[in-house]
Amino acid sequence: MSKTKRKWILTTFILVFLALLAVTVRHNIKYQLGNRPSYAISKYDERIKNGVMVFCYHRVLDDTDNDIVKFDEEVSPNSQFHDFNVNLSSFKHQMAYLQTHHIRVISLPTLIHMVTNRQPIHGRYVVITFDDIDRTVINNAFPVLLKYHYPFTDSIITGNTGWYKAGEKLATWPAIQRMQKKAGRLATFAVHTNRMHYLVDNGTPVFNLPGNLVRFKHDYATSQTVLKRKIGYRSPIFTYPYGSGTPQVQKFLAEQPGLKAILTLNNGIVTNQSDLKVTPRVIINNSSWPSVAKWIRQ
Repeated sequence: MSKTKRKWILTTFILVFLALLAVTVRHNIKYQLGNRPSYAISKYDERIKNGVMVFCYHRVLDDTDNDIVKFDEEVSPNSQFHDFNVNLSSFKHQMAYLQTHHIRVISLPTLIHMVTNRQPIHGRYVVITFDDIDRTVINNAFPVLLKYHYPFTDSIITGNTGWYKAGEKLATWPAIQRMQKKAGRLATFAVHTNRMHYLVDNGTPVFNLPGNLVRFKHDYATSQTVLKRKIGYRSPIFTYPYGSGTPQVQKFLAEQPGLKAILTLNNGIVTNQSDLKVTPRVIINNSSWPSVAKWIRQ
């Protein structure tokens, strides 16, 4: 057998192997993505005509001519790319969709005022929130919010600004302060712990460990102190990392003077009878948006 023929046989073998590997990987990815939890709102919530839906975003990725973002979305089963990322093109569409369907976008302080005073809610409203404050929120989402003059709330991990965390680059304090100055009254800030936004080995949020309650109390106080020093005020809003707290954590937060709203990741819609100490929110992604859009246009 000639050397050239051996090369062709080897090349053919490698190509066949790579093709089979690609098919297997793609099948596994589809299986994993197909078994992810749905973030769609419930059929019951879809029928609520008078209420406020609190949107929750994490990162807004610029997919314009960005082949890396598109490739990651296509081949990665990582939930970071599918559950907690929204492309800029999708974000623009969603903000335009709110305007087209005459949805009133209100600030979280306005929502607090409405519910605290049991003000009747007629029609559908939206509140926009962002967790963690990745730099993409400032670079990509903020200009769109300014265009529509939509108010928004950013939840800050006050002790981790500027860090690389779980694949995201958190915004620095100078960047946050520049955004605050430019946004004016459109921007509201919430605390998202100081340095307790991480999971321990068994997947439990560290602040939810029973032995860490005292540590969490100190961390909460620190987060409010840092926010006041950097932003100018203590926030009436706390946002749970990973969506919820233990009964002990809930009790502590509920007793904090000046704390008016505690944001969870419990799916649902706020009405004038809701308890804002367990404010529901809807994670906005490709899985949830069709049901959200249906609620908007009903």
